[in-house]
Amino acid sequence: MAALATDYLVIGSGAVGLAFVDTMLDESDATFTIVDRHHLPGGHWNDAYPFVRLHQPSAFYGVSSMRLGTDRIDEVGSNAGFYELATGSEVCAYFERVVRDRLLPSGRVRYLPMSDWSEAGTITSLLSGEVTEVEVGRRIVDGTFFSTSVPSTHARGFAAEQGVVCVAPNELPRRCVEHDRFTVLGGGKTAMDAVVWLLDHGAPPGAIRWVCPRGSWLIDRRTTQPGRTFLAGTVGGAASQYEAAAEATSITDLFHRLEAAGQMVRVDTSSEPEMFHYATTSSGEVEQLRRVDDVVRGERVATGAADRLTMTSGAELPAAPGTLYVDCTASAVDFTSKRTVPVFGPGRITIQPVFAPLASYSAAIVAHVEASYDDDAERNALCTPVPLADTPAEWPASTLGNLANQQAWAQDRAMQSWTRSCRLNPSSAAMNDPTPFTDDEQAILMRVLGAIGPAAENLRRLADLAA
Repeated sequence: MAALATDYLVIGSGAVGLAFVDTMLDESDATFTIVDRHHLPGGHWNDAYPFVRLHQPSAFYGVSSMRLGTDRIDEVGSNAGFYELATGSEVCAYFERVVRDRLLPSGRVRYLPMSDWSEAGTITSLLSGEVTEVEVGRRIVDGTFFSTSVPSTHARGFAAEQGVVCVAPNELPRRCVEHDRFTVLGGGKTAMDAVVWLLDHGAPPGAIRWVCPRGSWLIDRRTTQPGRTFLAGTVGGAASQYEAAAEATSITDLFHRLEAAGQMVRVDTSSEPEMFHYATTSSGEVEQLRRVDDVVRGERVATGAADRLTMTSGAELPAAPGTLYVDCTASAVDFTSKRTVPVFGPGRITIQPVFAPLASYSAAIVAHVEASYDDDAERNALCTPVPLADTPAEWPASTLGNLANQQAWAQDRAMQSWTRSCRLNPSSAAMNDPTPFTDDEQAILMRVLGAIGPAAENLRRLADLAA
């Protein structure tokens, strides 16, 4: 049996694993071995549908040392006026470039694609079957704790009878020309992307049915833009968010206040969304979604037949023969089984969100703390895992987690300086701009400072009520 030695064994070459190694390269002299089942770096992006884009601006995604995109402001499309959103293929090419041009030339990184790691301490090639024993000098780094599920790899949760054509969104561009009726299944951002793609490419709104089990609150992309140009919308939006959080009397009232402040949006303003997964959208995308009238809300498909859909509730809906069904029901995160654990433990780092929902930024923070602090108790105090919200009722606890970590970083001058300089911090571009703040900008910053304390106090009350 072959053998190798490494300081850190990193499981997964997605955004989390690569962001961790990228930061550690600059802040330590360690060696790294990255193991991944995919044939290329990028994790779930290798399996994503062809029209997928980032929800957030490319400007603060990826690894800290290498910029993704060109900081372009889009001039056309539903994202016009905002920072560019990388396509799936651009993200994959970017991560391949990170490994090829940044990590491997360091001489301290070994990359093993098409390989599987075992808790027994071995790495197995998925092609040759060759088994390698690995000796880890410092820690195993688990970059897969919140393993992402995408439609092309998940198991369908309903039955499709013979003759029913049901595809993952990966096949939609190729198969759509064979059909004149479409039913999109799922309530998340993937389903929304599929509906918008169909409309953008000429499908009549009346040809589309959307089976949406749970409505979703969505973040307005206007509030997520980096840089001073958008400071009134982003930092001002944060002020409005904290002010709403300070005044809300219930979860429903909170989200209505966030909606009124331009922070959140919902497709159907007549219903109360049951889901919040941090999905980010633009007003143009929302207007497209509102063009579809045949929306089946609150139902899940149990069986699809040529002439009808049977729901898990027992209800039946007529279906047009020859309909193309697009299965977007994969859940990005398994909220039912994942529970947070300490990030730093004996011989192991389990990377989790420490600033939800930003996975890359969280991984870079964990790497910096690993490299810069000596005691795991101190490390864990700076990196308390923040649970990802599944529902609006869980948003207060998640937001409180972010605030608590930010407070811990602010009390450590070196940590505060590092987070401020990190490219993956969405606030860094605005806060590092050397131009003096205007009086209006200073007033916005003061609003934020004045609202954080009351917001945290009321969010604790709302979180307790939700629990």
